[in-house]
Amino acid sequence: MVLRYSPLAAALGLAFSGAVMAQQAAEVTLGEVQVQSGRELAPSYNPPTATSATKMEAPLRDIPQTVNVIPQSLLRDQAVQSMQDALKLVPGVGLSHGDGQRDQVTIRGFSAIADQFVDGLRDDALYFRDLSNIEQIEVLKGPASVLYGRGSSGGLINRITKKPGVNLSEVGLTVGSWNQRRGEFDLARAPEDSRFAFRVTGALEKADGYRDPQFLDREALSASMLFKASASTNVLLQVDHLKDSRITDFGIPALYGRPINVRPGAYYGAANARDADVSTSRVDSLSLTLNHRFSDSLSLRNAFRTYDYSLVRRNTLVGSVNEKALTASLTRGNVNRDEDGFFNQTELTHKTTLAGMEHQFLYGVEIGRQDKSQRVLSQSAGTISLFNPVLPVVPIDIVGAPSNDNLGKFNVASAYVQDLLTLSKNWKALAGIRYDRFEQATRERIAGRPNLSRTDTAWSPRVGLVYQPSANWSYYASYSKSFQPSGEAFSLAANNVDIAPEKTTSAEIGAKWDLMDGKASATASLFRVERTNIKSLDPVLNKLVPLGVQRTNGLELTFSGEVAPSWQV
Repeated sequence: MVLRYSPLAAALGLAFSGAVMAQQAAEVTLGEVQVQSGRELAPSYNPPTATSATKMEAPLRDIPQTVNVIPQSLLRDQAVQSMQDALKLVPGVGLSHGDGQRDQVTIRGFSAIADQFVDGLRDDALYFRDLSNIEQIEVLKGPASVLYGRGSSGGLINRITKKPGVNLSEVGLTVGSWNQRRGEFDLARAPEDSRFAFRVTGALEKADGYRDPQFLDREALSASMLFKASASTNVLLQVDHLKDSRITDFGIPALYGRPINVRPGAYYGAANARDADVSTSRVDSLSLTLNHRFSDSLSLRNAFRTYDYSLVRRNTLVGSVNEKALTASLTRGNVNRDEDGFFNQTELTHKTTLAGMEHQFLYGVEIGRQDKSQRVLSQSAGTISLFNPVLPVVPIDIVGAPSNDNLGKFNVASAYVQDLLTLSKNWKALAGIRYDRFEQATRERIAGRPNLSRTDTAWSPRVGLVYQPSANWSYYASYSKSFQPSGEAFSLAANNVDIAPEKTTSAEIGAKWDLMDGKASATASLFRVERTNIKSLDPVLNKLVPLGVQRTNGLELTFSGEVAPSWQV
């Protein structure tokens, strides 16, 4: 159940009913009345444009790549509250457990654990994201290093935040099974004669779960302010806070290669799980974005984001299973992660005509730094019966020497250029290339373990061609590459420090069809994604070695939009 109150809608309703009553009494001539609203009167599940694929607002039919957009209208209608809920209808996206502590998906068969972005800036910390401040989600399919750097074998996920510029007041209440209670609010003001506009969103949620000790306790608060320095310059400041606590639930054990047949709520962990098996993550971030338009054809954008992240994960999980005795060992673990860092992007967009063809050039540079600290401790927590477990009471914190204790340092410097051009009335093209220098170092805190470091450089190209024989049809072909360093998102280790980055190439052809006067669209894409230099563990040397190739071939079909008046699919 979702209840929302909108003063704008209420005011319009009162104004309309009052006008009807007055007209029944006498004919009255009113002056001109202008009503402005930041929301569309007829929300669509079929947005015509996206920004993630090109870093510019571009029609989806002009992009030679698959882009799935999950708009605000769909998020609201389905009362979506998690990334898993939002992504479950996107073809080619798989959802996984994520150790019970984070959003974790695969895209076209490849892990996208670090391929999370917000407003085009990297957001690869390990946590469950909240959607109370999200306007829409865009899923870009295929390698995307040309604009986003390392990673993105199968694609990436970019969250677009809610921003000032509208006038609204909304309150939402969700009540669900398993004692779920969630409240949200969205307050925005954009005075017509003021240079300032602001928006504040937030959410509080508490819930239990169908798993025996499971619970959720989260809070989210976001505030943003837009300052219009002039008609051509504005500055956007955004501050976000999120705290999330829940049971670190690793599920049920397996017997003979299949999950054991027990009731769904059966829990295999600590008897005092609500104290001893809890993961608590906290994320605070600040973003500052400057937009300046020199002319109708030349504009500048500088985006800066800094963040601070911490995770305290305590867990008791099932280890090895004794199939003869029908018992399972339990392992106790403590994980502490602390991260901070920043990213800064400066991009120049230039629209021009060369050789009779229209061009939209994007020139960009990006620098970034991340420090990722981790400390891991583990110990045995005993043995339990598979079918009649007597769960142990365990200490909250482990006392002893850590198995891992280090600081990972990540530094990136990049430059890229892209051209979205119109070759003729029916032909368009997209081409770009990026150069990355990625430095990584691991500083060990355990005596006797060596410090490690490596530096990788890579070129990431992309090229695509679009043929549009009519206003309704668009056919495309594209080719792109990306790279994945040995320590793409985690600290270097002795068994991978000497391995060169893995390389991913993607070839894709497809068709996009607009139906019902553009109110709906269908997309079909045929692709091959190939990742080379795949690493695997050598059991003799206990070292990762380049092994071979991972390949994904696939066909994706999507449909979205209006199928009948007031019916969206």
